[in-house]
Amino acid sequence: MTIDSANAATRRTVRAYHEARFRGDVTTAAAQIGDSFSFRSPFITSDSPTGHLDGLAGLLGIVTDVELISELYGETEATLIYDVHTAPAVGITQHTAEHFRLHDGRITSIRLIFDSAPWQAIMSAVGPTHDEAITMA
Repeated sequence: MTIDSANAATRRTVRAYHEARFRGDVTTAAAQIGDSFSFRSPFITSDSPTGHLDGLAGLLGIVTDVELISELYGETEATLIYDVHTAPAVGITQHTAEHFRLHDGRITSIRLIFDSAPWQAIMSAVGPTHDEAITMA
C-alpha cells in the first residue's frame, strides 16, 4: 500500500466514524473501532468500543452544527479540528481537536481535546453515563 493510499484509508475510517457519531449512528461509529481501544477526553475515559458514545443522544440533542476546520491524515494516525455549535439556550461553540491512532485500518485510540470549562455545569447536572468519570481538579 502506498503512503497516499494508506492516508486515504485512514481518512475513510476516521471520517466514517466522525460522520456516524455526529448523526447518532453508534453502530456505524463502533464498526470503525478496533481491538484494544481507548478513549480519553476531559470528562470521559473508556476502553469500550461504545462506552465513550454513551449519552451521545443527549449531546446531539443540543448540537446544531459541526463545522470541520482541518483534517490531517497519516498512515496510522489522524487529527480533526472542528467547532461544535450548540443550541442558543446552551450557547457554546466548542473548539475541538480529536487525535486518532489506527491499526489494521481500525481506530485503536481517540484523544478528544477541548476546553471543558463551559461544559462543567452541564456535565455536573447530567452525571456520568460512561465507563468512568474523570474527577475534574
